[in-house]
Amino acid sequence: MSCFARNSGLSARGAGPSNRVHIPAITTLPAPADLAAQPNEDGVLLTWTIAGEPAANSGVQFRYRIYRRDENAGKEIVAGEVPALAPGPAHFLDAIEWENAYLYRVTAVSIVSRKGGEVQVEGDDSPTLRVVAHDVFPPAVPVGLQAVYSGEGQKPFIDLIWAPVASADLAGYNVYRSEADAEGKSTVNTAVKLNSELVKAPSYRDSAISAGKTYVYSVSAVDARGNESAKSEEASETVPAHN
Repeated sequence: MSCFARNSGLSARGAGPSNRVHIPAITTLPAPADLAAQPNEDGVLLTWTIAGEPAANSGVQFRYRIYRRDENAGKEIVAGEVPALAPGPAHFLDAIEWENAYLYRVTAVSIVSRKGGEVQVEGDDSPTLRVVAHDVFPPAVPVGLQAVYSGEGQKPFIDLIWAPVASADLAGYNVYRSEADAEGKSTVNTAVKLNSELVKAPSYRDSAISAGKTYVYSVSAVDARGNESAKSEEASETVPAHN
């Protein structure tokens, strides 16, 4: 493809045809026709298919530019860019604020490097996609739960510790307890939540214990919007019959 730019004449009368300047046209890839979005625990995952074959030209780069508009604020920004290296699947994960609505469009961009800088040419836009970002994703399940009894010379208690959950919106933990059978393997009653408020640190002390009983514990993680993870693997501890 090529295009022409006409050099304007200086004379108002009597001028012949002006000179033509031959300028190579810049080709762009087709806009994505199958743009899709799926919220997950990390944000909004956009996917599409690169349909065109990028030209084998070392002076041209092909990218897809992702535009995001906050429906409430009305402001549009460039959320990111993805290189178009070959036909096939493409994806982009956009970190967003939850409980907002966003409008997405993706544009193919051709970038030509020239002396003094680069020229960027945007192609057609994909269809606009609206996404309502509801956070329904719980934090990770806590791991590494341990239960340790202490009681020498003091009121007996069982200390629980576990690995902290690395989640930006973590609000805290719930601690659950049930009693085990004589072998300490299966619970004999339904687990109950011990804490009335979320436990902020990855540890808990249970002082409401009785001699001769085996307690089975599990913990869950809760985020700022109340999404609760599944319970962790259980940990058990036995209180001696005589303290």
